[in-house]
Amino acid sequence: MSTTRQILQVFEQYQKARVHFVQCIADLSSRPQNIDVLQEGGVMLLLRPLLLDVVPAIQQTAVLAMGRLAQHSCSLAEAIVKGDILPQLAYSLTGQNRFYKKAAAFVLRSVAKHTPELAQSVVDSGALAPLVICLDEFDANIKEAAVWALGNVARHTAELATAVVDAGAVPLLVLCIQEPELAVKRIAAATLSDISKHGLELAQSVVDASAIPFLAQMILNPDVKLKRQVYSALAQISKHSVELAEMVVEADLFPSIFISLKDTDEYVQKNTATLIREIVKHTPELAQLVVNAGGVGAIVDFIGDTRGSVRLPGIMALGYIAAHSEHLAMSVIKFKGIIQLCLILTEEQEDHIRAAAAWALGQIGRHSPEHAKAVAQANVFPKLLEIYLNTSSSEDLQTKCKKALKNVLQKCVYLPALNPLLQDAPPNILKHILGQYSKVLPNDPKARKIFVTSGGLRKIQELKAEPGTALLEYINTINSCFPEEIVKYYSPGYPEQLLERVEKYKPSLIA
Repeated sequence: MSTTRQILQVFEQYQKARVHFVQCIADLSSRPQNIDVLQEGGVMLLLRPLLLDVVPAIQQTAVLAMGRLAQHSCSLAEAIVKGDILPQLAYSLTGQNRFYKKAAAFVLRSVAKHTPELAQSVVDSGALAPLVICLDEFDANIKEAAVWALGNVARHTAELATAVVDAGAVPLLVLCIQEPELAVKRIAAATLSDISKHGLELAQSVVDASAIPFLAQMILNPDVKLKRQVYSALAQISKHSVELAEMVVEADLFPSIFISLKDTDEYVQKNTATLIREIVKHTPELAQLVVNAGGVGAIVDFIGDTRGSVRLPGIMALGYIAAHSEHLAMSVIKFKGIIQLCLILTEEQEDHIRAAAAWALGQIGRHSPEHAKAVAQANVFPKLLEIYLNTSSSEDLQTKCKKALKNVLQKCVYLPALNPLLQDAPPNILKHILGQYSKVLPNDPKARKIFVTSGGLRKIQELKAEPGTALLEYINTINSCFPEEIVKYYSPGYPEQLLERVEKYKPSLIA
């Protein structure tokens, strides 16, 4: 009897040791600073046999530890793939208890998140079909874990997202966003967003599963994390085509959506503005719908209240609205959009945000002299020119400023805004300025006088324009507006010629 007890004690000690080992590893692997040491200790080789342990608790804890390790380390995730562990985990999703299923899905999620190649390994292991089956489980924790795994596969490429769709995930994901558990709703909405972002056909598959009405119902849900994902999903659907954007609009988002532009969470604000941007960019009709709902004022307030990348989609939304028509651009002017965009050129440090503001200003002012005057009166031209000439500005920022100046200057006949530019503008900008002077000066005596007294006439005489160029044509047109002796007086070298004539002049002597 004592011998039997001794043998059983050995087994008990071995089991306790295994339990202690996997629990310690699971605990240690939850802290990123421990991962390298665990990897150097060969932790994966020691955990792998425990996945088939006779004690279910040891199996589950080993899988949990493996998932945490894979989550923090791409190399350990690759070790799981090379160890041919994924097919075993995929198989276990249909045959094990709920605790093991949740842990196995966690490992698949952790492996898939790192790279498209690792996500493809999850697909190749045959895990998608059992993961989709898990979406129909009663246990919310299993659903959440399965959705996470599918989302991490789908987010990388269109091909991987297509594999998730082909596995039949989308209708069940739409059911998941209707679940009472917030965690399931959040990750299901995020996964629908990740599927939709890759292309029109994938977004259409989400729409065909009737996702839009259920997403639209949640835009004012008090849960911040859910709202982030809902707005992201709707934006990703809207961006691909006019038809999809119209379907999103038909879900009666406006004007209630504008409340979220003032949300306390920056991600909710940004994703809301992104959705508006993706809608208004398509057609004048969609942009007009947003304007009619009070969208321009809400967006202008939004870009005034936010900073950095959060305000970027709002800036672009104003640009898209203004680009469609004179009437829509005037709506942006009416709500003082130009003033806010000009402030952004001064306030922001990031070149890509300032570039967006410059582009938007160009879209507002390019329609007519009235639009251009509104831009000019906000003192935008000197700021755009300063940024364009600044060598520290990025190439894209310089290009956007140049195009904005060109677009607006070609419509601007408000000369008080053009006069200050004459002395500083480089030839490629100056030609557009002189083009406008050549239209106004022939019929405006007062403007001709100001042009002379401000140094404009002298400036154009100093320019060296190539024969046959538009610049030379504009100079000749402007010169023809003035008496020949005035033009000659302001030409380079004329004062020296006068002095030379004085020296050579021989007055007649009076007897």
